[in-house]
Amino acid sequence: MDRMLYVAMTGASQALEQQGQIANNLANASTTGFRAQLSAFRAAPLRTPDQLADGDTKVTRTYVVDSTPGSDFQPGAIQQTGNPLDVSLTGPGWLTVQTPDGNEAYTRAGNMSINADGQLVSASGLPVVGTQGPIAVPQGADVTISNDGTISALTPGDPPNTVATIDQLKLVNPDPKTLVRGDDGLFRQASGQPADADPTVLVAPGTVEGSNVNPVNEMVAMIANSRQFDMQMKLLQTADNDDQTANAILTFTS
Repeated sequence: MDRMLYVAMTGASQALEQQGQIANNLANASTTGFRAQLSAFRAAPLRTPDQLADGDTKVTRTYVVDSTPGSDFQPGAIQQTGNPLDVSLTGPGWLTVQTPDGNEAYTRAGNMSINADGQLVSASGLPVVGTQGPIAVPQGADVTISNDGTISALTPGDPPNTVATIDQLKLVNPDPKTLVRGDDGLFRQASGQPADADPTVLVAPGTVEGSNVNPVNEMVAMIANSRQFDMQMKLLQTADNDDQTANAILTFTS
């Protein structure tokens, strides 16, 4: 009986965790550059240290684990904004930002702005990294970004032929398998090392990439997952009822 309880309990726990991931996807269906979270269940045997005659270990129970946690790296829809500080990546690749601990992280959210200190920052206020570190922009300058990420600025009152190159966005394209998502929604290399700049990554100025979450699919997944959770809870109730019945029979016969 305890085996049924164990399977149902772990199944319900994983269903609840997956429901949280689905809810997070739905909450970010309109977040610029968001990548949907993926997960799936699988059964895993629980083995004891006891050795069997053939040298294998004894399987006492089966429990449920999240088998394929990860992210959907399919591109989202491109939206025209006309803002010269907005960019979207035209293919695989990532923008680089600097986290509060001084390390690099990667995002597809290209809705950038200039803060009060003259730094180019992401929508979450993190400094955007160029080839020389965080990018500083002259106050009041007209900024343009080219397809290769080169940032140029024209300060007020200067003739058009005095446009100066400030820096170039650090555009990277690491293997998606090496990336892990942080609690802040940004991606980092699992090794903890910064990725190298990739000159083949290009951007489209004046546009941003939307979330790749499909709200209809997520709603269907939420309903299916809710039913899965209910089924696991009914198994727990059935196991408890069977246990009480067995105890009553044993008490009566004794």
